[in-house]
Amino acid sequence: MDKSYDVIVVGARIAGSSLAYLMAKEGYKVLLLDRGTFPSDTLSTHNIYSNSLGMLRDMGVLDALLQTNTKIYRRAHIDFDGAVIDGLFPETDGIRGCLCIRRKYIDHILFENAKAQTGVTTIEGFRVTSLIEEGGIISGVVGKRKDGEGEDEKFTARLVVGADGRMSKVREWAGSERKIVVPTDFASYVAYVRGFEQEGESHVEFYKNQDKLAIVFPTSDRLHVVGVMFPLVDSAWMERFKSNPANGIQDLIEEGFAHTTLADRFRVAEFAESESIKGLHGYDNDWYVGMGQGWALLGDALTFKDPAIGQGMHDAIYGAHMLTEILSQFEADEWQTKWEAMSGVYQSAMEAKLMSRFWMGCQFTQNKPVPPEVAAAYHLVAKDERAKETFLGMYNYSTEPEDLQAEIERLVAGVGAK
Repeated sequence: MDKSYDVIVVGARIAGSSLAYLMAKEGYKVLLLDRGTFPSDTLSTHNIYSNSLGMLRDMGVLDALLQTNTKIYRRAHIDFDGAVIDGLFPETDGIRGCLCIRRKYIDHILFENAKAQTGVTTIEGFRVTSLIEEGGIISGVVGKRKDGEGEDEKFTARLVVGADGRMSKVREWAGSERKIVVPTDFASYVAYVRGFEQEGESHVEFYKNQDKLAIVFPTSDRLHVVGVMFPLVDSAWMERFKSNPANGIQDLIEEGFAHTTLADRFRVAEFAESESIKGLHGYDNDWYVGMGQGWALLGDALTFKDPAIGQGMHDAIYGAHMLTEILSQFEADEWQTKWEAMSGVYQSAMEAKLMSRFWMGCQFTQNKPVPPEVAAAYHLVAKDERAKETFLGMYNYSTEPEDLQAEIERLVAGVGAK
């Protein structure tokens, strides 16, 4: 096989496979690597809104995603400390609906879609162990195949992209600067259940009660995925979860959300026997410098935000489009003189698009009492159809936070006029 490429992408899940597909469409020669094999699962808030479905449709994979026995849903039921916002997500790009598709399906579909493109070479089970650097510029990777004889292999490229996740090694080796860090105050656990009943049409349910959070999505294989969060400093809950995660989830929902219908409905559901319960004891919400000489970052390697707002998959796909758009303005042999300019454009574009949702996630990631004025605003929004649609539209980018602020000001003015 060839040893030299225009782009080497390290990590072949959503971010990496999307980028490989898009770069190949622009005529570039791409090597797509992953230490794992497909299909396989990974810990994720694997929900995508209609704006992401629109991008996936344009990439030619939406029909395949819809054939995975994963329900499309349109409705959200959100309970912020007693303020209940129940409504439909707005339509975007001719699509009204969301899809909480399991990673073992979407990752595999995107990987195969990239693999099918002329110009894309893929290697599964390849662990990158270091980067090649020449004169301060990254020029390739060194690694080993799981099914090989332990010998190092070297591949060179004009650009190495780290799409290798929250704990990116490419980012570490390239020396990317961390620009923002907001540590979470919460531990998170995720499980799959069957037999969970919902009232009315399928929908996402989100509950916040003081320092506890719970979220439920309808997902693939006739299952629901449930996530719960509790403060890292709560040693009693931490011990309960460490000793028995299933009981921990059940008990937290029983004790934290007994005032809702969630507890009653969850009580009769069953944990899926074939699925393990996964936990995450702390993480950082962060932003890194996204490009340097011979390297770039994509997806969670570039920025990670609290999973409670479910934006990571969108950010990976959007970032793949943005990086492709910037790189494709030049021939590959021109990149070496354009790193500074391209880096500035990439960083600015990604921050302009994603930063507002990053700070939304930071509101959930910190265990602080909700200010009275914010709680009052949620109650006003819950009673107004236009404001509810504006609120839900922030999740699929059909509206922006400033649009919600304008709606809240309208509602407050209406209260004051009475």
